[in-house]
Amino acid sequence: MSNAITLARPYARAAFELAKGEQAAAAWSQKLSFAAAIVGQSVVQGLITSPKLGASDRVSLFLPEGEAADSAFSRFLMLLEVNQRLALLGEIAGLYEELRADYERTLRVHVRSAMPIDPAQQQQLIGALAKRFDRQVTLDVSLDPELIGGAIVEAGDVVIDGSLRGKLKRLRAELAQ
Repeated sequence: MSNAITLARPYARAAFELAKGEQAAAAWSQKLSFAAAIVGQSVVQGLITSPKLGASDRVSLFLPEGEAADSAFSRFLMLLEVNQRLALLGEIAGLYEELRADYERTLRVHVRSAMPIDPAQQQQLIGALAKRFDRQVTLDVSLDPELIGGAIVEAGDVVIDGSLRGKLKRLRAELAQ
């Protein structure tokens, strides 16, 4: 996995620079997401290594409908094809999204809560997280009754476990010492 990410990183940076130059970061996000979804299908894995398909045929598998064959995105895919890196499209798309979020100073935060969070509390949480991370925050909230109470906040590499289950687990670990 880490090897794939290491290989994908320069391609993700190149894609982001191309998209930024075209002022089309959102459009490239959609195109890369589409290509990543296609490459994730098991039948496609066999096609991208098949000697029966030509390079342009393999690239066309990942082009969204209406995308010109001579577009920057198409040329980017051809570069991946030439370097036998089409299989990395999933990792490239993920890294691209990280670069885009960093550039746009946004942060997607996932909150797992034991009970529903009302809109006023969500706005308070967004304000506190925006201040802490100095970014525009978007919340994804999901219910997880196994937490017993409280919530777990996942913001990039930062995880804040304020759940009752987490507190009980930490208490058990301290008592076991």
